Amino acid sequence: MLEGTTAEIRERKALRVNPVKTCQPIGAMYAALGVNGCMPHSHGSQGCCAYHRSHLTRHYKEPVVATTSSFTEGASVFGGMSNLTTAIENIFSIYEPEIVAVHTTCLSEVIGDDIPTIIKKAAEAGKIPEGKTVIHANTPSFVGSHITGFANQCEAFVKYLAEPRQGEEPRKMINIFPGFVDPADMREIRRLADDLGIEYLMVPDASDVLDSAYDGKYQMYPDGGTPVAGLKMMGENQLSVGLGPLASEPALKTIAKKCEQPTELLELPIGVSATDAFVNSLRLAAGVKVPTEMVRERGRLIDMISDMSQYLHKKKVALFGDPDHLTSMTRFLVEIGMEPAIVIAGHPGKKWEKKIREIAPGAEVRASSDMHYLHQWIKNHPVDLLIGNSYGKLVAKAEDIPFVRFGFPILDRVGHRAFSIVGYRGAMRLIEKMTDTLFDHTDRLCPDEDLELIQ
Repeated sequence: MLEGTTAEIRERKALRVNPVKTCQPIGAMYAALGVNGCMPHSHGSQGCCAYHRSHLTRHYKEPVVATTSSFTEGASVFGGMSNLTTAIENIFSIYEPEIVAVHTTCLSEVIGDDIPTIIKKAAEAGKIPEGKTVIHANTPSFVGSHITGFANQCEAFVKYLAEPRQGEEPRKMINIFPGFVDPADMREIRRLADDLGIEYLMVPDASDVLDSAYDGKYQMYPDGGTPVAGLKMMGENQLSVGLGPLASEPALKTIAKKCEQPTELLELPIGVSATDAFVNSLRLAAGVKVPTEMVRERGRLIDMISDMSQYLHKKKVALFGDPDHLTSMTRFLVEIGMEPAIVIAGHPGKKWEKKIREIAPGAEVRASSDMHYLHQWIKNHPVDLLIGNSYGKLVAKAEDIPFVRFGFPILDRVGHRAFSIVGYRGAMRLIEKMTDTLFDHTDRLCPDEDLELIQ
């Protein structure tokens, strides 16, 4: 499909071809689905909401529910206040959520709708039932990416719901902002916290929402998700830990300012050192010891790294995806002896570029870039492995490169729904995926007389 891509690279400042990102509302919608009894609401056209829902559905293989203000020409000219007010009334009367999380789209942002005022007037007019809540996040698609939208929605939870501590002593509980990761990853982060024996609140938590068990009955609001009551009390907790700077930092800054709460910002716990940092942060905050089984789990990962080092050492890797994922993944590749050759993110960020260059000094690093540049660069500098979301399969097929799916979205495989890539167990799975992919590629290309039964 991409065989016609040329190797000649030309600098493009005003054009992106197959950008490595999607729009803010997708991230906001995903964050909202991680709250129990929450209905995400897209304040814009019906087509925007349909695209965002379908994209999430294709990644998680689960039905994604959301409502929309259904803008037409009239709302585009006169504003969406009437549409949103009517929508709020209908949502509570028909779908009965505990909370509605409004996020904007390009159209409503360009118009300049004042969402807080609309929500306030709706409440004064009795459109919001007693005990129910409506919050909002500004998520224009022409700025940032889906990670920005996720971050803005998480920050909105803090702005609207977190209440400052009333007593002198904080509750011995830790807020964990997991970042933009899959439900399986959120469940693994919870398992690590559970094994440490600490009390915590995950904000948001999409496990048991977008990967809920099948019981033959449809639930619009599955049992999973962060309770609204917990969100209101998160300002009273002793510490907030954010995973993934881009996805979690806005919420941490807001809770620190609003609730005078200590915060700690960490990388996503992908790989050895990033998981060590996360476990150590929780251990120190809660004053607990790391259990023996977790130490053994880490040891099994180190053993696998040692066993597989002969197959991974010095292999050149091309990566693309979201900045938070790429930071931790790049560090992990260096830890296991591989060489990140090029690292591409669709989200802008000079600080991120600097960090990646510190981790992998020899790598070509580009933020705010695209798949087309990645493909052309690979033509000039062949690599041994490509790592990224499903869109990378086109480049992998054209250049016959072993390909490991990683990040968002993964539209043509299902493993990410069930198997985590974070923590020590997740790192072992990543090693398995990389080595198996390299072995499969070798087996497919080698002559029959060189086909080895044992690796």
